Amino acid sequence: MLKVIEVLSESDKSWEDAAAAAVKTAGKTLHNIKSIYIENMEAAVKDNKIVSYRINAKISFVLDNGKK
Repeated sequence: MLKVIEVLSESDKSWEDAAAAAVKTAGKTLHNIKSIYIENMEAAVKDNKIVSYRINAKISFVLDNGKK
């Protein structure tokens, strides 16, 4: 059985870096991550330059069955 959670992530480098950071951070508390679906991307702009890349993503992972 899979569960899906929604996460927000930000990077000053790229949307790909924001996605990688989301998976890395989620992986600290979730096991068996299977996929990430990027639902929305946006960027913050200052002085006509992109200063941060933001994503809204869904991460799917396998639920533990409780048996050891």
